[in-house]
Amino acid sequence: MAKNLWGGRFRGKVDPDFEQFNRSFDFDRRLFAADVRASIAHARGLIGAGVLTEDEGERILKGLQTILERGQSDPNYFTDVVAEDVHSFVEDQLVGLIGETGRKLHTGRSRNDQVATDLRIWVREAIDEIIGQLHESMKALLEFAEANHDVVIPGYTHLQRAQPILLAHWCLAYFEMMSRDVGRLSDARKRVNVMPLGSAALAGTSFVVDRESVATELGFSASSNNSVDAVSDRDFCIEVLAACSLIMMHLSRLAEDIIIYSTTEFGFFELSDAVSTGSSLMPQKKNPDSMELVRGKAGKVFGQLQALLTTLKGLPLSYNKDMQEDKEGLFSSIDTVRGCLSVTNTVLRNIRVDARRAREAASKGFLNATELADYLVRKGLPFREAHETVGRIVLYALDRDIELEQVPLAELQRHSSLIGDDVFESLSLEQTLESKSQLGGTSRSQVGAALSAARKRVE
Repeated sequence: MAKNLWGGRFRGKVDPDFEQFNRSFDFDRRLFAADVRASIAHARGLIGAGVLTEDEGERILKGLQTILERGQSDPNYFTDVVAEDVHSFVEDQLVGLIGETGRKLHTGRSRNDQVATDLRIWVREAIDEIIGQLHESMKALLEFAEANHDVVIPGYTHLQRAQPILLAHWCLAYFEMMSRDVGRLSDARKRVNVMPLGSAALAGTSFVVDRESVATELGFSASSNNSVDAVSDRDFCIEVLAACSLIMMHLSRLAEDIIIYSTTEFGFFELSDAVSTGSSLMPQKKNPDSMELVRGKAGKVFGQLQALLTTLKGLPLSYNKDMQEDKEGLFSSIDTVRGCLSVTNTVLRNIRVDARRAREAASKGFLNATELADYLVRKGLPFREAHETVGRIVLYALDRDIELEQVPLAELQRHSSLIGDDVFESLSLEQTLESKSQLGGTSRSQVGAALSAARKRVE
């Protein structure tokens, strides 16, 4: 039975149900490596402060290194553990290895600054992993765009066909979203990367430990300025959860587009068998479950952000046990984001595009109506009048079930004498695309330049 770290002033035994309720080892064991690494740095700080002799320090450091290696190599190391949390587990293992000297390690620190430090180390590494996966997603989008650089699809507003765009332009829209996600996480990492260790329970430590040296060893860019804030701050968790929520929102929108474009009604995409499932009843079905799950899992991450905000909103300073609830939702969200990015990357590399179907859809439904209005503006007509004129021409075409470019020139001229026989060139699909040649537009030249720039950014 592991010994609690706090039992001296208690006469009675802890209720076993409450003891189980109070335990966090089942989930905070994920902080094991961070806890040991932080303990090694703390031990060196205690040696430097003269709290530990060189011999004591060496024994503790060797013991911690042994524990770290066992935890990383032995899958049964954490089996049947009865420790309250990962911190008491590591200390219990250390005392078991080197004897009572191990109990000196906790000098000058509390579990309050210890867990805050461990969590920041873990979150920092999780951020780096997610940023790496986002870069892979961005590369997958670019590969998909480059492989289909000639494909034209309808662009939509209100899920109604609006104007034709290049499929590569659609890909680059999601590339930009993910680029902002990388920026948000990189910015959040700066605030994550501040070391609380040395703040002790809340008031700081009376031992002269060189906090800056400990911070440098652990890869932190700075040490916390205020001990009360350091042990009670979970802003960094909320900030990362918010960034994760935005990532999931973007992935969910991408998933929705892919799901819609894969329907029989749209028919632009077909997902490969590698990322699809079938129906237990209907033999003909091919379901985009991969993307539906990504879309569905977004809600879980949003909920975990809201849960942590609610947990923290009324807490008095400084540390409160409520803050133990910061980890499960955070861990789950990180796992969810990483899993969804991995699946999305696989999906993007397993889509077949029906270029003919997409081009046909982009050529019907008056997607060149704005081009006709712009044509009239170039002839000198104010845009509002041009808009009204084209609206009437669209009504004419609707009544006859034809497209704008099929309306006879004489009929077009009946609506506006400014229209000449050069109008049909302006109404072509290619000209509709090429006219959007300003920065950020969907012309082939602009999209080509944007793809090249995006490739440089991601590499």
